[in-house]
Amino acid sequence: MVKQLAQHLKQQNQKYYFLTFEDPSILEAVNQHPENIFNFTQLPSALPENKTLYLIIVEVQYAQEPSNFLKLLYDKYAPKLKIIATGSCAFYIDKSFKDSLAGKKKIFEFYPLAFDEFLHFKQQDELIADWQHMIERPNYQGLDKNKIHTLFNEYLIYGGYPAVVLAPTLPEKQELLQELVNSYMKKDALEAGIKEALKFFELAKILADQTGNLLNHYELANTVKMASSTVENYIYLMQKTFIVQLLTPFYGNVRKELTKMPKVYFNDNGLRNALLNNFNTLNNRPDKGVLLENYVYNRLKTLYGQSNLYFWRTADGNEIDFIIKQPENKGLAYEVKYNETQFKPNKYKKFTEAYPGFDFGCVSKEVEGNLAKEVIRL
Repeated sequence: MVKQLAQHLKQQNQKYYFLTFEDPSILEAVNQHPENIFNFTQLPSALPENKTLYLIIVEVQYAQEPSNFLKLLYDKYAPKLKIIATGSCAFYIDKSFKDSLAGKKKIFEFYPLAFDEFLHFKQQDELIADWQHMIERPNYQGLDKNKIHTLFNEYLIYGGYPAVVLAPTLPEKQELLQELVNSYMKKDALEAGIKEALKFFELAKILADQTGNLLNHYELANTVKMASSTVENYIYLMQKTFIVQLLTPFYGNVRKELTKMPKVYFNDNGLRNALLNNFNTLNNRPDKGVLLENYVYNRLKTLYGQSNLYFWRTADGNEIDFIIKQPENKGLAYEVKYNETQFKPNKYKKFTEAYPGFDFGCVSKEVEGNLAKEVIRL
């Protein structure tokens, strides 16, 4: 994406430099002093008055003090200098950034592709309109319905990482996803100072197998033979590196929301399936409902924001998968069922009676018309 941005700046006749802190000579220089970055570029003051210098810096977290580096350059050279700084792992940036850079930065987080973006990357833009029709009309029987089903099944299994989506064959997709697990996750673990990398991977695989379930640190600690605090730290690392996210419960009492166990979901189904080494088709998977639920979680998170998304569960086991909290005691509630016939509305009377201001419905896979518009709208 930053290479595309560089190309855009070039077309706009802007002055830019593309640098990476994986280059040891650049890294050594900026660690000595932030202004040494201009040993590899020109000074902003050397540009005409109406021009701005753009620095695109990749892997900024490798600097010894990245926040000090950025702050000094901003304070001294803005607005003649703009920096686009990227990092592959938010955990290290979070750890390394001693200054919040409040008022000096904008943060962009990039998640895997949504299904409409998936169709675009597959050069199937003409299917996006049909996808919308399938949402809006339960009995829609367009010529491309089966094709959309096939592509959606692929999306549920292989996820939305752009390189994986663009890979032309299923073996190549699987190879790329395994590379994510074996190389990038391993790199994250090593650079974070994790001493028991095998335990880290074992925990990740257990979480993959428990997607959508309650997260109990003590049970996990017993399973992987580690201290509960270590398990908690490893899960925090997985959150900061965009592997998993935790969903908190919805209660009228905020203190209860903060103390009850969360549920765990993965940011990408493909990575989750790679951890389990399971790329079987949906017809041959007992976890197809889990894959659909994980998809719905990610879609709702994108539409409404993580801070507005919850699940509901009572002490006697009544549960609703997703709650979207809105002002004035209103909101949305969704139960996810792969097969709509499994949905029994009477089972959820406790919730509907306790929260009459919430619209409640089922999201299913086999009956496309019941996929709520709010969930998959474009």
